[in-house]
Amino acid sequence: MSSRKQQHDYARRRYEKWLAHQEAVRARQRRRRRIAGWALGALALGAGAWLVVELVRSGDDGEAPVADPTAEASGEPSEAPATRDPDVPDPSVAEGRTWTATLSTTVGDITLELDGATAPQAVAAFVTLAQDGAYDATRCDRLTTTNVFLLECGDAGTGDGAPTWRFGPIENAPVDDFYPAGTVAMDREPGDGSSMGSRFFIVYEDSTIQADSAGGYTVLGRVTEGMDALQLIAAAGIASGTADTPAADVTIEGVEIQ
Repeated sequence: MSSRKQQHDYARRRYEKWLAHQEAVRARQRRRRRIAGWALGALALGAGAWLVVELVRSGDDGEAPVADPTAEASGEPSEAPATRDPDVPDPSVAEGRTWTATLSTTVGDITLELDGATAPQAVAAFVTLAQDGAYDATRCDRLTTTNVFLLECGDAGTGDGAPTWRFGPIENAPVDDFYPAGTVAMDREPGDGSSMGSRFFIVYEDSTIQADSAGGYTVLGRVTEGMDALQLIAAAGIASGTADTPAADVTIEGVEIQ
């Protein structure tokens, strides 16, 4: 074999060896990438499994807790918000619209316009009670004729018409404590803005009703017809021997809601 041919064969072998070396290097690199990918996948899978276990253990739904901006800096956990009583009518029942309620009473009809936009809780409660017949055959048992002029209805203290639930807080109370004639508002216990139920009052003459520690009184509507019936009740005055019982027998016979 000539020296030239030997040199050519030697160069070819070196080139082939270099190609083989390069392929080996690329193979090692591919293998390392695969191993790294498997490792990352295993880590991700392990982390995901750990997270699932922790969520199940803690009962979390996966959402980050939201800090209570009103919580004190003492490090004490803030209390969870109170759950709404499921028996209390949902404010959405009021549908944010105007309702008409016609009270058929023993002294004549009294028509109310109820504002579901400004007092959704109160209107939802009133409408639901009326539709359930809770106001039927209930007496308007309290009449005030000095300083504050109103007729209270909805539950005569015997439990008739009174729901088992209470609701709050106060809605749409006048900031100046002034309740013009014809105002319809929810009654409540003194100092408790979450004690409203079925009782309501109708103002038959302009009145200033002082707010208490809980605030004012929820105004849910106004009288559109029947002020003459209210005037007749007021004119009859207080029953003899009582502090505030109307002399006239005022019973709600039924309520029509539209």
